[in-house]
Amino acid sequence: MSTNPAPICPKFIPAEGGGNINSTSKFEGIRFSLVSYNILAQVYVRSALYPHSPSACLKWKNRSDAVLTVLKSFGADFLCLQELDNEDFYKGNMETEGYSSLYIQRSGQKRDGCGIFYKISCAELLVEDRIYYNELVNSIKDGSSCGDDQNNTLAGGNNDSDLKSSSWSKKDSRDHGDLNDPYVRLKRDCVGIMAAFRLKGPFDHVVIVATTHLYWDPELADVKLAQAKYLSSRLAEFRTQVSDRYDCVPSVIVAGDFNSVPGDKVYQYLTLRCPKSATLVECIEEYPIPLCSVHASTRGEPRFTNCTPDFTDTLDYIFFSPSDRIKPVSILELPDADSPSVVGCLPNYYHPSDHIPIGAEFEITKD
Repeated sequence: MSTNPAPICPKFIPAEGGGNINSTSKFEGIRFSLVSYNILAQVYVRSALYPHSPSACLKWKNRSDAVLTVLKSFGADFLCLQELDNEDFYKGNMETEGYSSLYIQRSGQKRDGCGIFYKISCAELLVEDRIYYNELVNSIKDGSSCGDDQNNTLAGGNNDSDLKSSSWSKKDSRDHGDLNDPYVRLKRDCVGIMAAFRLKGPFDHVVIVATTHLYWDPELADVKLAQAKYLSSRLAEFRTQVSDRYDCVPSVIVAGDFNSVPGDKVYQYLTLRCPKSATLVECIEEYPIPLCSVHASTRGEPRFTNCTPDFTDTLDYIFFSPSDRIKPVSILELPDADSPSVVGCLPNYYHPSDHIPIGAEFEITKD
């Protein structure tokens, strides 16, 4: 009797190459790990959408068991999940592993959402907040925007991204209406969630963890950019509130599926450094919270994080606010493009989602 292959459970490897993440050298700061994973909502799983996938690995029982196996194997202190449906199932199973969780469902009739799972032994939840990108419609109503050119861009579209239509185009068809109408164009039902945690360690440190899933359509690249600007603005506001309330300087980590390849406008905006010619006020207004990509700052962005017959490229990222106190010391190992585990594309028995997980371990040093 044949048995199906077990899912691959990647391990953390040194971020810079070489070295040993289990080094015996004494570290007196705080160390914690975070994994981001678009687990592919079961509501979107149909054999017609994934004809290349073995039918058995698409069934809920097999997929849910495989996803749980992978999630538990990380032992991560934080899990940022996108396309999370059947939330009660994952919540109940991860509670037995010592996790508590936060969840936000997508707007409208969408049945999936984003979640943050955190180990109670590692972190204490202080406060949370939610991001509904449909609120961007209000920026049209009151004449404000998250960028000077947002309203103009939304009226005409902006196809600057190299992102191709993938199975997402089948999973999430556009809402009916005139896409030249900014009210229709902006209402994509996407969400995010952010929370402040006090890390448990030899000294007090607060970290803000956020996760989100931006809109997929390459023909609405302007909407994705508007969402990225709104995310950045809301993160900056939340950081200020947390800083004032808890008298701290929190680190910020935002992870998720940004549906944007390296180098396109969303990626450039989120990681852009303010030009030297700009004033401090101009920098804060245009780029309210500077971020750095974990992978770009270490081994380079992955060759891919999404792998389907129509599209294989990098869409998922872990960004953090750079400072002298925080640095990534290890990352989750990634499959090579010619690895047998990804040949034929995803999902399959080795990878229960059409995305692969990404992760990082961070070290925090004392002031």
